[in-house]
Amino acid sequence: MQLGDKFEELYQIMKDLRGPNGCEWDKVQTHDSLKSYVIEEAYEFVEAVDEKDNSKMKEELGDILLQVIFHSVIAEENEEFTTIQVIENLIQKLIRRHPHVFGDEKGYSYARWEEIKAKEKGEKKYSRVGKINKALPALSSARRVQENAATVGFDWDDINDVWNKVEEEIKELKEAKNDEEIAEEFGDLLFALVNLARFLNIDPEFSLRKATEKFVRRFQKMEEKIEGLGEDFENLDLQELDNFWNMVKKEEE
Repeated sequence: MQLGDKFEELYQIMKDLRGPNGCEWDKVQTHDSLKSYVIEEAYEFVEAVDEKDNSKMKEELGDILLQVIFHSVIAEENEEFTTIQVIENLIQKLIRRHPHVFGDEKGYSYARWEEIKAKEKGEKKYSRVGKINKALPALSSARRVQENAATVGFDWDDINDVWNKVEEEIKELKEAKNDEEIAEEFGDLLFALVNLARFLNIDPEFSLRKATEKFVRRFQKMEEKIEGLGEDFENLDLQELDNFWNMVKKEEE
């Protein structure tokens, strides 16, 4: 069976799920009700990539494709746009944004990419660093902006300079005198740490999520140890809790 046939089958399944004899849950969904699922599926795919789990990647890509079809069918029902228009728009955009592949221009240029994007949106000016995508988590947005700046040559030459910048921002945060300054300097420190993550080839968003998961896992194990000894968590002081925490850390290591 050809790719087009499979896509048509998937499209028809979604139409049936939304149809009179379809699924009660699927039939009541809207663009708004599905927003969180789009984000969730994207993160689950990223996790599968980081885990290098091909089977999981295949599944999560299917879930992302499901969201594309879901929203497209809803749009058709509301007479907003069609699935074919979604595909046609993507095809045209890919061709338009790659004049070095589908046109006469020579070589890829990030600046040219941003120029084309700006023209598409009717903007007379464009920035080589791109726009801030407010839909992205803050750490991912910072990384993207830094990558864009690096693409046009505005970046650190040496990782030691990045380490020095982090230390500088820590010093400035310690010296901040009021809430406004503290908030600004803390943001500068986070931005510097994202830069460091780039130079260490680390995704800061994924790294922070893993650190949070580790904290939750260790905290839950600490609770289990305390309960196993018949102790009351709330009656333990910080030093006693810290002792249990260190026990869990030692066992994991």
